[in-house]
This record gives sequence, C-alpha cells and structure tokens, in this order.
Amino acid sequence: MAATGAGSPSRLVQYVVVRSDLVHKLSWPLGAVITQACHAATAAIHLHYGDQDTQQYLAELDSMHKVVLGAPDEAALSGLSETLTQAGVAHKLWIEQPENIPTCLALKPCPKETVQPLMRKFKLFK
Repeated sequence: MAATGAGSPSRLVQYVVVRSDLVHKLSWPLGAVITQACHAATAAIHLHYGDQDTQQYLAELDSMHKVVLGAPDEAALSGLSETLTQAGVAHKLWIEQPENIPTCLALKPCPKETVQPLMRKFKLFK
C-alpha cells in the first residue's frame, strides 16, 4: 500500500548529500561536516523561499522530513549536481570558502517521489 492515499498530498522531503570522504579520508571534524550540511540546507531554503513546496514544508515546522545521504567524493557530488541541473531539480551546491571546496548539496523541499529516483545510488550518510 502506498504511503499516501489517492488525492492526499505527497510527502515533502529535503535531501542533503554530504561528501563522506571529508570525514573518512580527509579527517575533517564531524562538527565541521555537519555545519556544511546546515549551510547547504539553509541556502536551498533561502534561494527557493517563495516556492509553493518550500512554503508548505516550512508551514509544517514540527514534521519536516530530511534525508541525509553520503557521496563518496567530490566527483560524485559534482556529478549529482550536474544530473539534478539537467533534470531541472532545484538545489544548492555548497562550496566552502575561502578553500573553494564543494562539500555538500541540498535540494529544495520536493515531493519525495519526484526526486527519489535521482538519489537511489547514494546511501544514508554514516
């Protein structure tokens, strides 16, 4: 049985994809990596604040749904950003300054079923 019934609204979700190599290979502190995810999620909300899905997501403040996935490295993160751009999916690729390092990306809140197929190859961030 589907999670949403006929005529009921889709579940809105905000996907955040973080480079796992920052922690596991480059030894960034976990707090610094979490900060990158927060920056990207906030920026994506800000950039798409007037969007109907974003407004609905914010209106349901106590039931926001985020999924945090891991990208193995910079190439995978950049490739995902290109794929999302080609598919017309609004997102923010966060590039840490002044180092100019892409660290994560966040999608604007979207109906889960519209973006989940693009995110399938990424696993939950660990």
